[in-house]
Amino acid sequence: MNKIKCPKCGYELPNTEEQIKQFSLEVEKAVKDREEEIKKNAELSSKQNYDKQIAALNNQITKLKGELNSKDKDRELAIKDAVSKKDQDILKLKNDLQLKDKEAALNEKNLTEKFKNELKTKEEAIAFYRDLKAKMSTKLVGETLEQHCMIEFNKLRTSAFPNAYFEKDNDVSKASGSKGDFIFKDSVDGQEYISIMFEMKNENDTTATKHKNEDFFKELDKDRTEKGCEYAVLVSMLEPDNEFYNAGIVDVSYRYQKMYVIRPQCFIAMITLLANAAKNSLEYKHQLAIVKNQNIDISNFEDKLTDFQEKFSTNYQRAGEKFQKAIEEIDKTIDHLQKVKEGLLSSERNLRLANDKAQELTIKKLTHGNPTMKEKFDQLKKK
Repeated sequence: MNKIKCPKCGYELPNTEEQIKQFSLEVEKAVKDREEEIKKNAELSSKQNYDKQIAALNNQITKLKGELNSKDKDRELAIKDAVSKKDQDILKLKNDLQLKDKEAALNEKNLTEKFKNELKTKEEAIAFYRDLKAKMSTKLVGETLEQHCMIEFNKLRTSAFPNAYFEKDNDVSKASGSKGDFIFKDSVDGQEYISIMFEMKNENDTTATKHKNEDFFKELDKDRTEKGCEYAVLVSMLEPDNEFYNAGIVDVSYRYQKMYVIRPQCFIAMITLLANAAKNSLEYKHQLAIVKNQNIDISNFEDKLTDFQEKFSTNYQRAGEKFQKAIEEIDKTIDHLQKVKEGLLSSERNLRLANDKAQELTIKKLTHGNPTMKEKFDQLKKK
């Protein structure tokens, strides 16, 4: 606090209650002492001077008391202001705390109501499906699940999957004699980027033998492989109390590659998730296909060149062999023709000699030494 000084003597007045009490006592004592001193000196001072001194002292005392009272009032006012400000802050904090408590209570109430409504909706859905299954045969239960998935897909087919193929798998495999339930395929610019084999499984609560989801993994994987699908998804209402499958989309690729198990409410989400992931990798697949085609083209060129070289070498060898055989045959033919030529030449000489001899032959020579033939020719000449 600021110190209070006497305007005349500069004496610092106290500003605490204890100091003020002490100061008051000192003042009173000083007054008494001064009065006594004045009385003692009364003889030396005139009555008028005495009154002036008393009046001055009383004025000083009054002024000091006034200043002291004013200081007390200022201090009290400051204390009141501080207390009032603190009270206002406390009140504000209390109001804020009450408001937050109300908001928290309202949020808690809203969340409670929300969860209650969701729980009620799920309980009603469960009760509905249980009642529905109780009224239907096992085959009809499965068909109802398939119809549900088909209806849910058709709601989004035009907007989300305008180029998609989603139909029943009616092609029974000749190898295994089995088939899936639905096949989903989608393409961009004529290039297929995703394919999913779906299997829907459900059963009545009253069925004696309860199936498990894993009972159908092997067959589903076989159907996916035989139909050339990339993913396999089991849409299942089996094992309704199994929290592992109730958690949402369950990846079972640790058992079979790219296989998932879902509840019916995750059907559209599953297709959307896989389709979006496949679309993101479509460009990479396109680039990979280009590289593969380039590699295939180079391999095909090398294969064709190698095949041509091998066939050319084989044909050359075969042609060479045939050419050699042809030459040998020609040589043989030449030898044969040479022999024939020599034979013909020899025959020609013989024919010439025979002709010469024939030309030299006369009837006279023929009948020489043969009187009978001579007589016959002589008779012919006469006739």
